[in-house]
Amino acid sequence: MSDNTDTDAASDPDRGGADADEQEQASDPTVDEPTNGDAPTTGDEASSDTTLGSDVEVEGEFVEEEEENLLGGLSIDSTAEIEVPDRLVDQVIGQDHARDVIKKAAKQRRHVMMIGSPGTGKSMLAKAMSQLLPREELQDVLVYHNPDDGNEPKVRTVPGGKGEQIVDAHKEEARKRNQMRTFLMWIIIAIVIGYALIIQGSVLLGILAAGVIYLAFRYGSRGSDAMIPNLLVNNASQKTAPFEDATGAHAGALLGDVRHDPFQSGGMETPSHDRVEPGAIHKANKGVLFVDEINTLDIRSQQKLMTAIQEGEFSITGQSERSSGAMVQTEPVPTDFIMIAAGNLDAMENMHPALRSRIKGYGYEVYMDDTIEDDPEMRRKYTRFIAQEVENDGRLPHFTEGAIEEIILEARRRAGRKGHLTLKLRDLGGLVRVAGDIARAEDSEFTERSDVLQAKRRSRSIEQQLADNYIERRKDYELTVNAGDVIGRVNGLAVMGEDSGIVLPVMAEVAPSQGPGQVIATGQLQEMAEEAVQNVSAIIKKFSDEDISEKDVHIQFVQAGEGGVDGDSASITVATAVISALENVPVEQNIAMTGSLSVRGDVLPVGGVTHKIEAAAKSGLDTVIIPEANTQDVMIEEEYEDMIEIVPVSHISEVLEVALSGEPEKDSLVDRLKSITGKALDHEVGRQGSSSPSPQ
Repeated sequence: MSDNTDTDAASDPDRGGADADEQEQASDPTVDEPTNGDAPTTGDEASSDTTLGSDVEVEGEFVEEEEENLLGGLSIDSTAEIEVPDRLVDQVIGQDHARDVIKKAAKQRRHVMMIGSPGTGKSMLAKAMSQLLPREELQDVLVYHNPDDGNEPKVRTVPGGKGEQIVDAHKEEARKRNQMRTFLMWIIIAIVIGYALIIQGSVLLGILAAGVIYLAFRYGSRGSDAMIPNLLVNNASQKTAPFEDATGAHAGALLGDVRHDPFQSGGMETPSHDRVEPGAIHKANKGVLFVDEINTLDIRSQQKLMTAIQEGEFSITGQSERSSGAMVQTEPVPTDFIMIAAGNLDAMENMHPALRSRIKGYGYEVYMDDTIEDDPEMRRKYTRFIAQEVENDGRLPHFTEGAIEEIILEARRRAGRKGHLTLKLRDLGGLVRVAGDIARAEDSEFTERSDVLQAKRRSRSIEQQLADNYIERRKDYELTVNAGDVIGRVNGLAVMGEDSGIVLPVMAEVAPSQGPGQVIATGQLQEMAEEAVQNVSAIIKKFSDEDISEKDVHIQFVQAGEGGVDGDSASITVATAVISALENVPVEQNIAMTGSLSVRGDVLPVGGVTHKIEAAAKSGLDTVIIPEANTQDVMIEEEYEDMIEIVPVSHISEVLEVALSGEPEKDSLVDRLKSITGKALDHEVGRQGSSSPSPQ
C-alpha cells in the first residue's frame, strides 16, 4: 500500500508526426516498396501509407460537424465497418514519435532503446520493425565438420533458402554412398559365410566373421554421416526479416550452446558440428533482436551481447564448463542484427553502461508516452484500436457504437489527466477481450455497452479487489468512522497499485516527553513518508503557540498493512491530525483528504485522486479535500458523482477551515495560521461555498 504522489509529467506528443512522415516518404521513393511480396502500392493506397495509419478508413460516414463526439465524428453502427491495416506499424496507436524513430532506424539499421511503462507498445513496435526490413538479405548458416580440428567446426553462410538445398544434396550423396557400402558389405558377408560352410565346415565361424564385417562397415559409415552439414539457421520459410524475442533468455538461449555428448569415444560420439545450437543473436541475423527488461540479463551476457553488436559475428561454444561442449568453439557466426532493448525506468540502472553507450552512440533512445492528448483524431484511432483487437482475436463479436463510447470513456479515466487518453493499451485491450467474451458467452451478435460495464466489474485488478475487500472488512468491524467529530483523527486516502484507493485513517496524540520532544510516526513509513512527516513538523513548530520542545507528538497510520506507507500525499492529513491534537479542536469524520504539503503550508498535487475519491465514496464519506491543482484530474464514475462532494484547496489554512469543527476555536486557529504563514485569502473557503469540479 502506498501514497502515490507522482504527478504526471509526460509531455504532449508530437502531433506533426504524420506531416514529417509524408515529407520523408515524398523524398524517399523506397519507403513504400513492398516488404513481404505484396504488389506495389499506388494512388490512394500510397497516400494512406504515408500517414502510417493515422487515418481511420470506414465503410460508414464521417460527420465533420460531430468531431467532438466520443467517436471523433465517425458515424458507424459497429467496429465491423472499420478497416484494419495489414502492417503492424500502421496499427500502432498514439506513439507517433516512437513510430517515426522505428521507421528511421529500420531504414538506417540503427539500434533502439525504448523505455516506458508496460503495455505501451514496445514489443509491437519491435515486431513492426522486422516487417520494415528487406527480406532479400536473409542468410542461412551452415556448420561443417572440420577434419583438421573436430573441436572447431567450420561455418558457411549462403542466401536464405539455399541451406536446405545444400543439406539435402549432402544427404542424398551420403545415402548413395551408404547404399553402395551396404551392397558391398552383403557380398563380402555372403562370400565369408560360404567359405566357412563349404571349405571350413563351421557355421559358428561364418556367423562370427559376418558379425565382425557388419560392425566394421557400420563403424566406417559414421564418417560419411559426419560430412552432412548442420543447418544452424534456416530462413527458407521467413516471409519477413527474423524477429527474435530474447526477453529473460539464459546464456545458452541468447548466445548459442554446444550440447554435451555422453559418448565421447569408441566410435559412438556425435560429431561436434551436429551438437552446435544457435542462440537468439544468431537467429536474429539480418533481423531484429528484442530484449525486454534488459536489466535482468546478467552482466556477462550483456558484455557478450555488446561484443556481438560490435563485431557483427559471435562464435558458439558450450556454456557449461562441465559439459564436453565447452571444448568446442565454432568459427564466428554472423550476428548482424538490429537490437531493440526495452524496459521500465529502472532498467537503465542495472544496464551495462557500455551496452547502453553502444545503443545510444549508434541508434536512438525513446521514451514511451503513458497518455496522449484527447482529440477527435485520437478518438477515431481508439475506435480502430477496438476493431484491431476484435480482428486479431478472431472470436469476439464486433462492438456497437455505445460499447465503443464506453471504452473511450474508460481510456480517459485510466489516463489520470484531464483531456488525455491512456496509452497503456495492453490493459485496455484486456477490457475489450473480457467484454467480448461476455457477449460471446450470451451468443450476442454484437458487444453492447452493458457488456463493457459488466467487464469493468469482472476485470478488476488484484489491487482493486483487495481494496474493495479491505473497505468491506473495515465496515464489518466498524473501523471506518464517517460521522461525528473526533480530536486528532483524520480520514486520509491512499492508493493500492495503480488503479484502486483506500481510506487510511491517521491519528495523532500529544504527550509529555521524558526527554527532548520529538515526532514519533508509526505504520511502516517508507523514506519519502518519513520526510513528509518532518516537513509537517516544521509547520507545527512555526504555528503552535505552545512550547512542544518538552512534548512528544505521536502519529499513527492506522492499519497501514505490510506494505507500509510510501509517498507524501498524506501530508495534509498528518498536519490536520497533529494540529487538532495540539489545539484540542475536533475534526469532522465525514471528510477525507489527500494532498502533499510544502514547509510553507502550500497544498501540492498528488497522484491517484480519482481512485482515492471513489474509495471515500465507497466508505460512506461525503466530502473529499483534494489539491486545487488536481481538479483537472478528477474523472470519477457516474455512480459516485452524487455520493461525494469534492473540495479543492491550495493552502493548509483552507484545509483546516473545512475539516475542523467548533466555529470559535476553528476561526481563531485558522486566522492565526494565516497570519503566521503570510497566506492571505481573499475569499472564504468552506464546504458550503466550494464548488465541485465536473467529474467526467
